[in-house]
Amino acid sequence: MVHKPLCFVLMPFGKKSAGGEKPIDFDAVYRDLIKPAVEQAGLEPIRADEEQAGGIIHKPMFERLVLCDFAVADLTTANANVFYELGVRHAAKPRTTVLLYAEGQGRLPFDVAPLRAMPYPVSGRGGPANTEASIKTLVEKIKAAKKNLDKDSPLYQLLDGYPDIAHEKTDVFRSQVAYAAELKKKLREARKLGRDAIYQVELTLGALDDEEAGVIVDLFLSYRGAKAWDDMVRIFDRIDAPLQNTILVREQYAFALNRAGNSEKAEEILLDLIEQRGASSETYGILGRVYKDRWRKARDENKPTKAKAYLKQAIEAYSKGFEADWRDAYPGINALTLIYVLDRNDPRLSELQPVVEYAVRRKIASGTPDYWDYATLLEFAVLSHDQALSEEHLANLIPRVREPWEPETTADNIQLLADALPDESEERLWILIIIAELRAIAKEKTV
Repeated sequence: MVHKPLCFVLMPFGKKSAGGEKPIDFDAVYRDLIKPAVEQAGLEPIRADEEQAGGIIHKPMFERLVLCDFAVADLTTANANVFYELGVRHAAKPRTTVLLYAEGQGRLPFDVAPLRAMPYPVSGRGGPANTEASIKTLVEKIKAAKKNLDKDSPLYQLLDGYPDIAHEKTDVFRSQVAYAAELKKKLREARKLGRDAIYQVELTLGALDDEEAGVIVDLFLSYRGAKAWDDMVRIFDRIDAPLQNTILVREQYAFALNRAGNSEKAEEILLDLIEQRGASSETYGILGRVYKDRWRKARDENKPTKAKAYLKQAIEAYSKGFEADWRDAYPGINALTLIYVLDRNDPRLSELQPVVEYAVRRKIASGTPDYWDYATLLEFAVLSHDQALSEEHLANLIPRVREPWEPETTADNIQLLADALPDESEERLWILIIIAELRAIAKEKTV
C-alpha cells in the first residue's frame, strides 16, 4: 500500500467569531477548502480532532507537528492553540508550512504579519466562498512548498546556525539587548524635545537594516510623533525588506506619505494592503484620511464637483473600516462626521451613531481605553449639540494626549462640524472654543 505524505492541519474548530459581522464555520472551511486542496496536492490531511491515538492528547499533537511532512495553518481569529502549534512547527521544521486566513476578519498579529499567508473569502453563512478558486490557489501553494528549498520558518530564516547556535553568541545577544533598551530610553526622552533630538539619536545608529526591529519601529513612530513625515519616508527606504513588509510599517509609511503630500503613492500602498490582506479598520481608516485630505484641497480650490466625489470616497472608506472591525470606533466616528457634513438629514446618521457609540463605550468599559476613545466621545457630544457633555469629554481627553497630531486631528474633525453651522450660530461659538483648546494642547505638546 502506497502511503501519501501526511499534512497536519492547524486550525480552530466549530463556529468562531473572528471580528467580522458573522462567525466563521471552520469545520466547513476544513471540509470544503483545506481538505480537498491537501488531497489534490497529493497529501493525506489530518486534523487534530481526527486523531485516533490514545493517551495524553498533547503527545500525538506534538508528534504530528514535528513528524508530518507538511502542515497547513489557518491563522484566522489569532487562536491561541493554533499560534502555539505554529510556533512549535516553526521551531521544528525549516520549511513546508503553508499559512492562510479568512479575508476581512481583522489583521494578523504583528509577529506573524510579515509571513506570507493566503487570504480566502468567506460566504454570508460563514463557510468558504469561491471555493474552486481558493482550492486551486491553496493546491498551488502546497505544491510550491513541496518543491521549494527556501525556508518558511522565521527561526531558520533569521537565526544563523539554528538550532545549533554557538554558545558564544549568548554574550553578543546579551549586549544587544542592553543596547536596544538604552536606545529606546533615549528615543523616549528625545520625543519630548522634538524632531532634531530624535535625529541626533538616529545618528548614533549604524546601518538601519542591521538594527533590532523594535528600535527601528520606535524610531519610525518617534518621527511620527514629531510630525516629521519626510523623515518617516526616509527611514522606510533604509530598513530591510521583511520589516518594510509588515502591516504596521506599511500603514504608517502610507500615513506619512499622505501627510508629506504624496497621496497617490499612499493610496496605492493602502489599496495593495487591502487586496493582499483583506479589510482592516486601520488600513481603511488611513485610506479615508487620504480621501478626506483630497476633499479639503478640492473644496479650498473651489472645485465642488471633485470635492463631493472625494467626500463620498472618504465616507465609503471610513464606513468599510468600521464594518471590518465593529470594535474600532475611530473610522466609525469619522464616517459619521463626514456624513453630517455631506447631508445633515442623511438616514445613515441615525443608523450608525448608536453602533459607533456602543463600540467606544464597550472599549472604555473593557479597561483598555486610549486617546481616540475619549476623542470619539467628544466628537459624539459635539454632533449631539451638547455643550456640557462636550466640555466634560474634553477634560477627560486632555491627560490622555500622547502626541501633538492627535488633538490637531480631533480639532480638524470638529472644525468640519463647526463649518457646517451658520456663522452667527450660538452653538458654533462654544464649538470654536473647544477647537481652540485642542489646538493649544497640540501646541504645548509640540514645544
